[in-house]
Amino acid sequence: MEEMNKKAPEAAEKQTKAAKPAKKDKKPLGERMGHFFRSYKSEIKKIVWCPWKQVRKNSLVVLALVVACAIAICALDYAFSQAILGLGTLI
Repeated sequence: MEEMNKKAPEAAEKQTKAAKPAKKDKKPLGERMGHFFRSYKSEIKKIVWCPWKQVRKNSLVVLALVVACAIAICALDYAFSQAILGLGTLI
């Protein structure tokens, strides 16, 4: 009896898989590409761009932070390398 119960759902699954509708006819490639670029253009128009002064200010802040981090990393690298060389002379 249990075997019949196990087979019943499997048979139902096979029937639903076989009963899927046929795929819709695809539109030609040129038409799909045209639709893509039209929707792309309309989405680009919705973007609100920052004013140039704010972009310049933010870029300078990022540049200053990058330079500060680079100097800090160089200083730490130099300090640790000198410490390791100093430990090497102790032995």
